[in-house]
Amino acid sequence: MAVTIRDVARRCQMSIATVSKVFNGYPDVSDATRRQVMEAAHEIGYRPNALARALKTNRSYNIGVLFVDENVSGLTHPFFAAVLNAFKAESEAHGFDVTFINHNIGAMDMTFLEHCHYRNVDGVCLACVDFTAPEVVELVNSDIPCVTIDHRFENRPCVMSDNLNGIRMLVDRAVALGHRRIAYIHGQRNSLVTENRISSYLQAMQAHGLSVPEGYLVAGRYDDVENIRPRLKALMAREDWPTCVLLPDDASYFGALDTLRGMDIQVPEDVSVAGYDGVRSVQAVHPRLTTVRQNSEAMGRQAALRLIDHIDHPTTAANDEVMIPTELIEGESMGEVRQ
Repeated sequence: MAVTIRDVARRCQMSIATVSKVFNGYPDVSDATRRQVMEAAHEIGYRPNALARALKTNRSYNIGVLFVDENVSGLTHPFFAAVLNAFKAESEAHGFDVTFINHNIGAMDMTFLEHCHYRNVDGVCLACVDFTAPEVVELVNSDIPCVTIDHRFENRPCVMSDNLNGIRMLVDRAVALGHRRIAYIHGQRNSLVTENRISSYLQAMQAHGLSVPEGYLVAGRYDDVENIRPRLKALMAREDWPTCVLLPDDASYFGALDTLRGMDIQVPEDVSVAGYDGVRSVQAVHPRLTTVRQNSEAMGRQAALRLIDHIDHPTTAANDEVMIPTELIEGESMGEVRQ
């Protein structure tokens, strides 16, 4: 005999209405009640019927994730994988499944918005995409609730990492160690993240009364170990070579360290190096990288909460910006400048 919602209510001594609210993801239920109901359901083997719930609530309880990075690293992306993992965990805790949005379903080619309608998602999280692309703008301007990560649209909530303070902390630390010739290899200039970091670098250098020689601000790529090599070689071949180099991200450190060793340049004795992101795996490399840690868990969790709030309260939820603090992680790759 099939276990019903009535059996769950009887097991935890609650009303059917309260138990139904838990299974349907209503927000006006305490965490303690939610845990008690879910534990009771697990003990007696109750499984909600997703189709029945969707028909009853006019929801799919499915959230879309649009994630299209230029390097096609997908879920191996060292930073965004952690963000999306936290987003997924928080979404599932509120009763939602997660589906990745793309262009193709079998032989069918469709826009991102068409795919969202095809999957009947209740909302979409946009991360690591070209936010200026027409079909991305089309999706953001549609009637589907959206939240963006590290990009701001006026009509949508967003979660931002404090990139301005992140770069400022690195420059301040380099200056405190005596560095005056500080170069910055940045990522692609197609995102608010990059523009904020470049702006912060220039402002921090100016605040310390330091000039930025032509060629010290170098265009590179995120998450690309090989891309860093020729740019770093060019910097270190200059007569006014920098004593400190800020990299676009932590992943670049692998290519940078290998390149510098090949030039018989030691880190940090000859040149100091800093990364960005706070990826744990990179911290196992010697010398341990000085970097800025972005709180990927908080970013993913807050993105899920903001999106679910817009799904639950479409007329009253705020299109606010949530700023997640960054943290300077002291390693061994930055040292005092040689006199």
